[in-house]
Amino acid sequence: MERKRLEELLAAVRRGDCPIDEALERLRGMPYEDMGFAQLDHHRALRNGFPEVILGEGKSPEQVIAIAERMAAAGGNVLITRLAPEVGSRLLAAVPGFEYHGTPRVAVRRTSAVEPSGRGTILVVSAGTADVPVAEEAAISAEVMGNRVERLYDVGVAGLHRLLERRQRLWDAAVLIVVAGMEGALPSVVGGLVDRPVIAVPTSIGYGTSFGGLAALLGMLNTCAAGVVVVNIDNGFGAAAAASRINQQRA
Repeated sequence: MERKRLEELLAAVRRGDCPIDEALERLRGMPYEDMGFAQLDHHRALRNGFPEVILGEGKSPEQVIAIAERMAAAGGNVLITRLAPEVGSRLLAAVPGFEYHGTPRVAVRRTSAVEPSGRGTILVVSAGTADVPVAEEAAISAEVMGNRVERLYDVGVAGLHRLLERRQRLWDAAVLIVVAGMEGALPSVVGGLVDRPVIAVPTSIGYGTSFGGLAALLGMLNTCAAGVVVVNIDNGFGAAAAASRINQQRA
């Protein structure tokens, strides 16, 4: 954001020449930062409720670090997903304030504490321990977005009693993210037990005919349980973003 344009806009608001609602609309369209190889959208939080997230996968370490530096300088919290451990180590050495979570391959820089808000709790449920990396990507992302998050892991359909013994936690949640690989049956089971939104996340965990998560994806898309929606394979962040919008939705 250019300082002069912001000063002019704020001065107009103070004089009464520009209503606050109009100023907010103008702020939504203000410029991005051109880094040559990346166009940083510093106003995404104003439009979407959460700042731009850095996808670490497919970028060079130098690109990740440069983008992270600029986003940190802008003053907001920074979230990086799909970040390889070796790049995470370089990031921690180069940009102060980041923490790296190895299991979900996520890096977070919290400039300010995020007070949990929203209608209630987002419960992240995983079918198996092998699904935890994707589940943790969802859980950490949802926490950084300002939600109360609880976890319920390794409660898949092969031992359904583990889930049923904790059904009160399912009923207490405002939104549920259910992560499963193999045949992807768990979201259907959960969807049949609750009256809350269920966001299903297929993972690429499984043997050959799981086709890298495609079998789980198709199983979830074909669920007969009402109120279950599905995100892409291994997309824990996408599930968190959707769950956060539901949980933070104004009445």
